[in-house]
Amino acid sequence: MMRIAVLSALCLVAVACGESKETTRATQGPITESVYASGIIESKDQYEVFATVSGIVQEVYVSEGDTVKVGTALLSIFNETQQLNKENARAAASFADMDANADKLRDAQLQIANAKTRMENDSVLLDRQRRLWEQRIGAQVTVEQRQLAYDNAMTAYRQAIIRHADLKRQLQLSATQADNNLRISGRMESDFMPRSSMDGVVYRVLKQPGELVGPQTPLAVIGDAKRFLLKMQVDEQDIFRMVPGLKVMVTLDSYPDQVFEARVSKVLPLMNQRNKTFEVEAEFVQQPERLLPNITFEANVIINEKPSALLLPRRFMLNDSMVVLATGDTIEVTTGLHDYQQMEILSGIGTNDEVALPAQ
Repeated sequence: MMRIAVLSALCLVAVACGESKETTRATQGPITESVYASGIIESKDQYEVFATVSGIVQEVYVSEGDTVKVGTALLSIFNETQQLNKENARAAASFADMDANADKLRDAQLQIANAKTRMENDSVLLDRQRRLWEQRIGAQVTVEQRQLAYDNAMTAYRQAIIRHADLKRQLQLSATQADNNLRISGRMESDFMPRSSMDGVVYRVLKQPGELVGPQTPLAVIGDAKRFLLKMQVDEQDIFRMVPGLKVMVTLDSYPDQVFEARVSKVLPLMNQRNKTFEVEAEFVQQPERLLPNITFEANVIINEKPSALLLPRRFMLNDSMVVLATGDTIEVTTGLHDYQQMEILSGIGTNDEVALPAQ
């Protein structure tokens, strides 16, 4: 037993002594530093159409995939109260119309004419009575009575003019108010027929006839059929490296063997509290021939790149800052760009230095 144990120990020592550590040397090559991101594709200017009123969907005029223009009616919403309000406004406008009240103005004008005739007649009688009194015919009291009658007639004439002007202003005001109410009712009625605010495609219809909708209820999704945006989710730790203009290399499951180039167009500054990410938008330099909203993609945002750099595999580094030479010495190196596999070495070692794989 003693002999067997000694032989086993010698074998283990021989195996250990025979093991050789894996080594490598830094080499020259291109390197690209990038930030990984994923997200979905959205149509340019894609938006949800919302209801601003309450009611029941009466009719839907479009289907998924339909092309629409600005102002195209999408659906109609029925609300009996609104219909009654519009009928009331139309009836009030008809009642208050100036043409419908022309008889009232003619009557007021006739009163003016009658008051003027009475005033002119009293003026003639007053003048006659004064001439008689100058001849000492009649009595002073008669002159005074004629003067009082004339004054009353003149006052009545002036009041008739004022009443006519007031009536005309009142009728004009009522007609204007009734017309405005009818217009307001018409505007409100347009809220019951939502329309497209852009030229585009209906990607989804969210409500069907008979369904109840209310304010802020989404009704449909509309967007551009030709231009698309890449909406990426970028980690909080990388957001300050995102600036408009950065190159983005995009891969789509829909086009598995192709890589598309895009450019960062917008960095939204508000963080999503749920997943600690920021939204970054990009636009294709040359987009695929066909795209649809909500297609997923993966992307690498190019932060920096060099056509030639001294590179070392990252698995041969300790904490991305030190290396172990084949001689056993551990030294610190200055690093630059890096990706998932390679690290740029700025100083510390050269192409002739043999680097050993660190012990795990």
